[in-house]
Amino acid sequence: MIAATSYHQVVPKKPKLGQNFLVDENACLRIADSLGDVSQRTVVEIGPGHGAITGLLAPRCARLHCIEFDPALARELTFRFRNDAHVTIHNADILETDLSRLTPNTQHLTPSIDVVGNLPYYITSDILLHLFRFAREGILGRAVLMMQREVAQRIAAQPGVSDYGPLSAFTQLHAQVTELFTLPPSAFNPPPDVYSTVLRLDFAPRFVELGVDAEDFNKFLRGSFMQKRKTLANNLRAAGYNAARLQAAWPASIPPQARSEAVSLEAMAELYRALGVAGAGVDAS
Repeated sequence: MIAATSYHQVVPKKPKLGQNFLVDENACLRIADSLGDVSQRTVVEIGPGHGAITGLLAPRCARLHCIEFDPALARELTFRFRNDAHVTIHNADILETDLSRLTPNTQHLTPSIDVVGNLPYYITSDILLHLFRFAREGILGRAVLMMQREVAQRIAAQPGVSDYGPLSAFTQLHAQVTELFTLPPSAFNPPPDVYSTVLRLDFAPRFVELGVDAEDFNKFLRGSFMQKRKTLANNLRAAGYNAARLQAAWPASIPPQARSEAVSLEAMAELYRALGVAGAGVDAS
């Protein structure tokens, strides 16, 4: 977990949690600034660590919920912000946190939630999928998230480049992705073995626009990208789609030998819809 702490603190790493604390004060400020005006908004912070970003957000936002998995850090934060009635520290796992329960219940605040977080590298995808669930419900407005650079590059990749894959496609179905900045290992204590990139996700789910079901289309995308060296058609056949039905449903917008990373979301959705209309689901045999 990458967490934030003040620049002058020397904090030992907890190996079981994989904690590397952000010690670059300018980076903390840039992350907080990237959320924009949160004076009338509720913010959820994932993995606040020692509270460097928390300390910047507390005077800016209307409500602040901090989800900290480490009990010792949660106690530290609870004591530090004990006089801030609008700041709540939750000693909890973000993957088990129902964000809908944190939405404001007053007419004076914007009804959606913004998220900021330094994501544990080993469960970045799991956290993103968890957030997407609430984005589809209209609960989330914006997220500013730090993650391993290679994962961020895949998320932000556009069709036609090798990094584009199912995580790229499914993220971009839920949000507009903006790559903000990248930090070297020296920005953390202790330094991790990788660079870290901060992304901004402005949530705007496209499922209605594209005429696809969220969960079913995600399965379709996973099948489409099953093996990067194979064509889209071969991947779908390997996933169980009948060759004749694929041929009947294949849209003119997709070249027959196209690989999945070269196909836009719009074209993928067109093929998905055509397969449904043609009754070309996955074979039972």
